[in-house]
Amino acid sequence: MSPEDRAILISDITDAIKGASALTDEEHRWVKMAIQKEAQSIELRKAIIEKTLASLVWLLLGGIGTAILSYATQHGFKP
Repeated sequence: MSPEDRAILISDITDAIKGASALTDEEHRWVKMAIQKEAQSIELRKAIIEKTLASLVWLLLGGIGTAILSYATQHGFKP
């Protein structure tokens, strides 16, 4: 292989690699939308967990209050 053929082969390979790794505008847009969708999904999961925990705390407080009221009325407290 001559040095000129080798240089042509190297330039062809580098052009092919550059062309293969570059994303089109549509592919860039798709990647941005996929990242945004994943971020929204994470935020939704966080919000669901926070609201579920808050609801459980309120349910626990209500249950404790009901138990205390029931105990008090059974032992002579008249509301």
